[in-house]
Amino acid sequence: MQAYKGRAGSSPRTQSGPAPAPFGCHMEDHTKHVQPIPLPAMQQNLNYVYPQIFWVDGCTNPSTSCPPASPIAPIPPPVPDRRRKPRSKREGKSIGFLVVSLLILLCLTGVGLSMFQIFRLEKELAELRESASTEHIPPALEKLIGQKSESMKKEERKAAHLTGNPKQQDLPLEWEPISGHAFTAGIQYRNQGLVINETGLYFVYSNVLFRGSTCNSQVLTHVVYKRNPVSPGSQVLMEDKKINYCANQKMWARKSYLGALFKLREKDSLHVNVSKIALVNFEESKTFFGLFKL
Repeated sequence: MQAYKGRAGSSPRTQSGPAPAPFGCHMEDHTKHVQPIPLPAMQQNLNYVYPQIFWVDGCTNPSTSCPPASPIAPIPPPVPDRRRKPRSKREGKSIGFLVVSLLILLCLTGVGLSMFQIFRLEKELAELRESASTEHIPPALEKLIGQKSESMKKEERKAAHLTGNPKQQDLPLEWEPISGHAFTAGIQYRNQGLVINETGLYFVYSNVLFRGSTCNSQVLTHVVYKRNPVSPGSQVLMEDKKINYCANQKMWARKSYLGALFKLREKDSLHVNVSKIALVNFEESKTFFGLFKL
């Protein structure tokens, strides 16, 4: 449909000439089909000539085919509102209750597993007691005991600690290897000395307490030396000398301590010498001799 405007009493053809056929259709004379549309009487101005409006059908002949009208674009669907809706207080309470319930359930599960483990250990302990009463050791326990003893043997460090022996006869000093704080582990005490059975680094120490009731000018000497059957003679490892250790003829006491790290060979034997045996206090906490392997 097309609309044409013109003056009253005149047709569209007289104003603009022959109209082209729209959309390729044959245009006929439509003057006989044009009808004026008068305005309502209440709105007409008698002194003003209004233009008439004509509606012209572009394709009035029903026998001719007209192109279809262009399709109308569909209205797009509404965009969903993706804004996050605030949670209500009821939902928050339900989530909190669910979390608390899960925590309580987890705690109860842990308590149950702990009780089960305790019961199982008590049962195993009862079986061990029963087997011990019948003098039968289970194979698993026997294997465990064997592994523990082997590890203890591997971890055992070679060491020795000797204490003073008041029954002295001659130099070098004699020592107590067993009683009191004395012990030997992986080291032999033989011929008044400690014998090394494995080459390595050893820390050697010796402490001697000298004491007397009178004061004289005698020099106090404390020596640690070693011997080896392969090499003749002895080799001094450590030595200490004391002079001016007393005054005014009064009772006196002086301590001499020696200690150092040495690389010792197999079959080395270590001994201790002093300048005078009579001035040595042989209490085990005051005079001692020892070593340990690093």
